[in-house]
Amino acid sequence: MKILLLEDDTALASILVDYLEDEYEVVQTYSVQKSLSLSEEQKFDLYIFDINVPDGDGISLLKELRIFNDNTPTIFITAFHDTKYLKSAFESGANDFIKKPFDLEELGQRITNIKRQFGLGSKISIEEEIIFDMQTYTVQTQSKIYTMTHKESCFLHYLYKNRARVVSSDELLQNIWEFDEMPSDDAVRTVIKNLRKYIGKEHILNVRGEGYRYE
Repeated sequence: MKILLLEDDTALASILVDYLEDEYEVVQTYSVQKSLSLSEEQKFDLYIFDINVPDGDGISLLKELRIFNDNTPTIFITAFHDTKYLKSAFESGANDFIKKPFDLEELGQRITNIKRQFGLGSKISIEEEIIFDMQTYTVQTQSKIYTMTHKESCFLHYLYKNRARVVSSDELLQNIWEFDEMPSDDAVRTVIKNLRKYIGKEHILNVRGEGYRYE
């Protein structure tokens, strides 16, 4: 799992990176603008943003990311204790919030909860007898193991972690493919067709005129 950490306190940032790197890949920056650039250049599974940094604030950053259909789960860390910041954080699209000072174990538990909620572990149970392994790009059913392409695996994971809402073709294109390799909508339809063979048509529904929804 890959984490983008925005934290301008150098001492705290160093502690967090040391702790998180025991289990995750971590990219750390002190800048809102650099965070934006990194989010465009790389794919992250989780954002951990400080609210108040020298060149802006994490809440405005997340609002901008959400506008561009970046639904990466996000945890805010902050020294603010005013509930108005808590409200603003969740309104911007945050998934969790932790106040300084905090125990590293508390952060670890919050990350574990996010992983469970968004299917960020290496294996996801599609249903009792269908297991999706993100590390090996495989779907294992009771009778067969399907090996997917990297793109197919990314599609399935994206649909799963955004389950219960409709995901448009444009959103899939923006979040799965790099900017310089954007394909046509036909590529999306081809991947969806293949995924339905692996996990069953009933798990990926076509919402006419809007996109796809994982069930």
